Amino acid sequence: MARIRNSFSLALLLLAGCASTQQEQVQQWQSQLLTEHALVGMIWDSEADKYIAADELLTRIEGVNYLLLGEKHDNPDHHALQLRALDHVLQTGDVSVVSFEMMSSEQQPLLQELSLSPQSSLEQINEYLQWDNEGWNWDYYGPLLRSAIQADVLINAANISNEEMMQVYSAPTAAEIEGVLDEQTMVALKKDIDDSHCGMLPESQFPAMVRVQQARDFAMASSLASNTDQQLQVLVAGNYHIRRDLGVPNYLLNRQSSLEESQIVSLAFMEVDEASNNPGDYLQQFGSVKAYDYIWFTPAVSDEDYCASMRQQ
Repeated sequence: MARIRNSFSLALLLLAGCASTQQEQVQQWQSQLLTEHALVGMIWDSEADKYIAADELLTRIEGVNYLLLGEKHDNPDHHALQLRALDHVLQTGDVSVVSFEMMSSEQQPLLQELSLSPQSSLEQINEYLQWDNEGWNWDYYGPLLRSAIQADVLINAANISNEEMMQVYSAPTAAEIEGVLDEQTMVALKKDIDDSHCGMLPESQFPAMVRVQQARDFAMASSLASNTDQQLQVLVAGNYHIRRDLGVPNYLLNRQSSLEESQIVSLAFMEVDEASNNPGDYLQQFGSVKAYDYIWFTPAVSDEDYCASMRQQ
């Protein structure tokens, strides 16, 4: 009886500890929707079909060639976790490049001179880089850039400019992009573009929009140098761009034939959905290739129906 009573007491202590940890985790989130969702704070290893701890994930990302950090652009928790991952790999001293979707080729000359123009504050860095504050919340990206600057690593702009986008929109598919994605993937890409425009995009514009998407992914891959010195290179971009099945990894592999898929890690930071507690649902998988290697789940920022809002305009 004493053994049963002691075991019961231990179980209560363990439960209390878990509840305390969960409460601390809830309090740390900046996003406030669905904080009690079962997946919040969990990290899903899609290859092994199991959850892993944060420390284990951080250890795994140390030894790869390319680390792709995804995000939902307006979720502050995604950027906080990105910063945690970025700071971890920067501390190893093995990072050579950090590229950002949030900057275009027009800003690359400024980045090349960044080390020659040391900035003492985030505000000065923002002004120097001519940051697009309307498009990208500086509170989210400033700390990431500052960490890369302080680590004295190369920082690259990963996106195409508006002028380049218009050229891609009206020109045939570039030779370096043609054929990188197979027919099944191209069909999925077209469907996703249609869905992302809430079915309101004229079908005649699909080919041009697909070219723009591919051009952006190609540019992001190109912003990461061919990795011959085996140092780690990091890309910060939206979750869709880092997808293994149809995003940047395809262009990295196409460019560098000796590159092994295991040397690319796609880490998505993703909001939970009230409709699903199954982590596999979040992969949005259409074929045999898992979209992400890891998903780190967070609360949501908004429950607004984007398409409903679009249709009311």
